[in-house]
Amino acid sequence: MAYISFQPNDYFNTKLWTGNSTNSTAITGVGFQPDMTWIKNRSQTDNHAIFDAIRGATYRIYPNATDAQIQATNSLASFDSDGFTLNDGGDANGNGENIVGWNWKANGTGSANTDGTISSTVSASTTSGFSIVKYTGTGANATVGHGLGVAPKMIIVKNLDSGLGYEWMIGHSDLASGETGFSANWYFNGFGTGIRNQNATASWNSTSPTNSVFSLHSGATYMNASGEANIAYCFAEKKGFSKFGSYVGNGEPAGDAPFIYTGFKPAFLLIKSSSYAGQHWSITDNRRLGYNGSSAWLKADSSGVELTNLVNPDLLSNGFKLQNNNDIYNKNGQSYIFMAFAEEPLVSSNGVPATAR
Repeated sequence: MAYISFQPNDYFNTKLWTGNSTNSTAITGVGFQPDMTWIKNRSQTDNHAIFDAIRGATYRIYPNATDAQIQATNSLASFDSDGFTLNDGGDANGNGENIVGWNWKANGTGSANTDGTISSTVSASTTSGFSIVKYTGTGANATVGHGLGVAPKMIIVKNLDSGLGYEWMIGHSDLASGETGFSANWYFNGFGTGIRNQNATASWNSTSPTNSVFSLHSGATYMNASGEANIAYCFAEKKGFSKFGSYVGNGEPAGDAPFIYTGFKPAFLLIKSSSYAGQHWSITDNRRLGYNGSSAWLKADSSGVELTNLVNPDLLSNGFKLQNNNDIYNKNGQSYIFMAFAEEPLVSSNGVPATAR
């Protein structure tokens, strides 16, 4: 069995903390200096917030909303060698409130990339298959360099400038039967509960990413408006560390519900129905209390608090096992896409197998 040559938590880690509403609060124990941090207040109705090193630590965007980026000096203040520093804002540091931060490592503040017809600034880890890409749209058919050296399996894009409420655009390699990757797209935000948008000619130009670039259509206003800045988070699959796939639900309860193989013990799991309207993007991870057999989950497309009305998938040594026949995870005959990152590979670099919880 193959295994990765690095520890997964060197490139992805989840951190929990309790807020104190105090400026210059250091959150440590991440294990590396993050280049992207995604924060959600679990106790209060607050927007999700994503920060990254290319845009600068104090600039946030909301995955569950269409807003342009804003500078929020009362929220995340800096990326640090073992985590990050927060100021007193309630969404990330509300007093006594339970908060989660998911952290990815890329390669710092980025450098120039001219692989595409649009020049980009790219912070890329070819080891873990993650890059942050900032570029300015042209309104013409174009390509953008992503810096990964292999084709991404999933790309998440947000227009940073527009006050028109532009949606988040998400491309994923796995679609329904008869379709090819990046011939459709999804939304995170207010339309996140819908099915995929099959008119991706007006987004990814019906073209899958290559080893060096991803494609944009001239009509892709949300991600290619002339003169407007965009940020893209690009994910390539790395065996033993990340998996971007799909499955079909069977509507059966725990014992007969599907098991999905990833080749590692998941630390983070994002799931969305790709063929059934009305269902949210769900997030589970390996840090929030009682994750196997737990009912705690968060909606990536909602500002709502952490919910406890589902039985989440069990995170096992080599994948995840659905534990319910709810529509979020396992509606009979419906297709689902997922994004997963590892806590441990199936076999670690010292040859020791990972164990289930």
